[in-house]
Amino acid sequence: MKKSLLAILLTLAVVHSAIAQSEPQDPHDSSRWQAAIAKFEAADKENMPPKNAILFVGSSSIRLWNLDVSFPDLVTINRGFGGSQLADSVQFLDRIVVNYEPQSIVMYAGDNDIKAGKSSQRVFADFAEFVAIVRKKIPKAKIHYVAIKPSISRWQLVTQMRATNGLIKSYCEADELLFFVDIDQPMMGSDQKPRAELFAKDGLHLNVTGYVLWNKVLRESFRQSGCLESAKKPSN
Repeated sequence: MKKSLLAILLTLAVVHSAIAQSEPQDPHDSSRWQAAIAKFEAADKENMPPKNAILFVGSSSIRLWNLDVSFPDLVTINRGFGGSQLADSVQFLDRIVVNYEPQSIVMYAGDNDIKAGKSSQRVFADFAEFVAIVRKKIPKAKIHYVAIKPSISRWQLVTQMRATNGLIKSYCEADELLFFVDIDQPMMGSDQKPRAELFAKDGLHLNVTGYVLWNKVLRESFRQSGCLESAKKPSN
């Protein structure tokens, strides 16, 4: 349930404070991803995906997500590029998001950002920028932000990752078109450590079992937002 007006105003005050406190930094360099983005564009020339789909964008957790298996009943597009940061999705937003005119966007990004040394405030500011551009260019699009996951290999960063999740969650709760997909607690075991059975051997990426869990949590977010009906594939 979305917040009351007073709660929204308080949330926005916290949000603006977080943005203001984000550390100054050199412009993010996304040039290493030009070839990956060009491959997407080449594929589009061969077969342009349909409009009004659910677009998945972000880092390797998106790239490795088999959407045809996970959501066979929905029209989806995968534009994940492994190793990317949230700022990269901002940089290429016109080329890998806006041009498809999606009805909904699923984002997983921020994991690599924290690993690279960015602060929670900086990652949040990048997310707020992503949302602002989407609002301007695809004003009716819904955005589902999948929380930065707790992982075995990056467990030492979990406090900072959860702080980032907290900022983004508060922001999402104040906007009817934003949905925070909380996969943190479902991925934790009784020992309050990440469940090993959800991960590939590297302790970072998900295995099939991990994606089954994410599918369940995300599908509930789709249900709440109305995506299950509006993005359903036409029956043959």
